[in-house]
Amino acid sequence: MDRLLKDYRYYLRMERKMSPNTVSSYASDVAAFLESYGSDPRKASGGDIADYLSSRSAGISKRTQSRMLSSLSSFFSWLILEGERSDNPCDGVDHPKLGRYLPEVLSVQEVTDIIEGVKTDTWQGVRDRAILEILYGCGLRVSELCELKLSNVYASEGFLRVIGKGNKERLVPIGGAALEAFGAWLDLRPQTAAPAYDDYVFLNRFGKPLSRISVFNMVKKNAALAGVEKEISPHTFRHSFATHLIENGADLRVVQEMLGHESILTTEIYTHIDTATWQKAVLSHHPRG
Repeated sequence: MDRLLKDYRYYLRMERKMSPNTVSSYASDVAAFLESYGSDPRKASGGDIADYLSSRSAGISKRTQSRMLSSLSSFFSWLILEGERSDNPCDGVDHPKLGRYLPEVLSVQEVTDIIEGVKTDTWQGVRDRAILEILYGCGLRVSELCELKLSNVYASEGFLRVIGKGNKERLVPIGGAALEAFGAWLDLRPQTAAPAYDDYVFLNRFGKPLSRISVFNMVKKNAALAGVEKEISPHTFRHSFATHLIENGADLRVVQEMLGHESILTTEIYTHIDTATWQKAVLSHHPRG
């Protein structure tokens, strides 16, 4: 089973070109199933898959259950490619019904309060402000921000070259506020701990690239300092960026390109967020709401 998992991970990473985080999630889901099943996965049936998911359903969201089923379906599809099975036992298992997910979004004023509330009297503060400006100004994923390279910032042209999910590249415009914050950070950026880190834009106090959790903690801290009580993460700035663009009349295809979404259906979620806001306002004030 260890060998099988190792080969499956290699397939996801090298042939499917999945991100390290996705590979880790899929492999973890499959490993948990194999441990619970305790037998040869070549013999697993649809009933075995359904029973396993049912046993894991308590305390797990439908979205997580759906991801687990996707992981297992991917694994058995790989076994078919390898000639180890002739069928996929997940084909007859229904995905949980998922409601429309509307992510938390900050108002323009809340974004401004968080960014302008960052104290810039230290190099860490200057760095954090640049991070927030780029997260919001360019709509980057936190992994894209942490992996951003100096050689991929074209300041004079006003673009970033971003490596997104599946190792796909895209060009993202960067505006005045983000460029100004970026320039201020470069003036104070410390020496790197090793030549291998020289090209990374954002560094920690040890001269190494910032981690996702460091950015997450920084965002939470500065949101609290600004008095923003919403449950937010670095991804909230990406959601807010997309929502504000669409509210101001940006074309959905343009926003799709900016965000690096493979399907426009993913981008379309942002057209529903403002609708949900005014729907709540109407119903909360309606005499028979």
